[in-house]
Amino acid sequence: MAEELNPELDRYGTSRHPRETQQLFGHDREEAQFMAAYRSGRMPHAWLLAGPEGIGKASFAYRAARFLLAHSDPASKQVQTATSLDTDPDAPHSRRISAQSHGDLYVLKREIEAGKKTIPTEIKVDQVRKAIQFFSSTSGEGGWRIAIIDAMDDLNRSGSNALLKLIEEPPPRSLFLMITSAPGRLLPTIRSRCRVLNFRPLSEADIVSALLDQPQAVDSETAARAARYAGGSVRDALKLMDPTTLGVIDHVEAMLQRLPKIDRGELLTMVDGLTGRDKSAQYETVIDTVNLWLSTECQRRAGEGARRLAPLAEVWEKSARAASEADRYNLDRRPFLLTLFADLAEAVRQSHSV
Repeated sequence: MAEELNPELDRYGTSRHPRETQQLFGHDREEAQFMAAYRSGRMPHAWLLAGPEGIGKASFAYRAARFLLAHSDPASKQVQTATSLDTDPDAPHSRRISAQSHGDLYVLKREIEAGKKTIPTEIKVDQVRKAIQFFSSTSGEGGWRIAIIDAMDDLNRSGSNALLKLIEEPPPRSLFLMITSAPGRLLPTIRSRCRVLNFRPLSEADIVSALLDQPQAVDSETAARAARYAGGSVRDALKLMDPTTLGVIDHVEAMLQRLPKIDRGELLTMVDGLTGRDKSAQYETVIDTVNLWLSTECQRRAGEGARRLAPLAEVWEKSARAASEADRYNLDRRPFLLTLFADLAEAVRQSHSV
């Protein structure tokens, strides 16, 4: 029997992997800053790509690596006149990066060990040592040697210290593209040696464009609905593409639109369907849908004054606190959800009677 291939932990479902992503959406500002630094001839050797998960940081890292490996001379006409980090997807270097066979690119990430079924929670120090060996040799093509670390948040203390020694005394023409969603948790000594490039959450329009660019068939209406609840993250939008998830959103939105009226039977049926452990994703979707509705409602009615909006703001704060406690102490979700919708109904009633 053929050996089963290990899954890639940095690929979501059947979506396109960041190394295969040619088009980047919504990060023109970050790309311009990176290109300006490269053109200047004073390229920082270590970049910290910081921002929320699922917004394209890894796609940017591979995109930047492709560009530098294709154009190793920052003073060249191709670099000085380039308007973006676009490269030819059919060029040899692009094909080798997609095939994970480029000799001058090293990717440091969590990996499932051969013969094991457990998913690792960190990047091990032995992996960092292999990266150090990678930089101890010269470039195979006389250009850059590049490492992508995805993500810095997965490095343990020993791995962080080993990487610090490498970026403190980097070999010539080496580049480190280090991805993080929590830069404040990294070693201060690492942060101080990096140029930080802050990535912002994507707009709904950019998320829709990214979803439509995926290999799987997606219609624009479904993409727009998913983008609305994604919080600026393409990865979260991909999770929302599931028909069951969209059905939960539609159901909750319909109930919210009827407030302060509540169909007790409908509410009980919905709540009873969210109590199992295998229903955690649907439960989170309900909470996210309620929070987005409260945010939208407060913005829509902003001109009505603080007194009218106070009941909605209070239930918003109360529900956030109660949801956090339910998760922390593993409390029964049923009474929490029943109380949440009762509080929502009362808040809507009060906000219209003030």
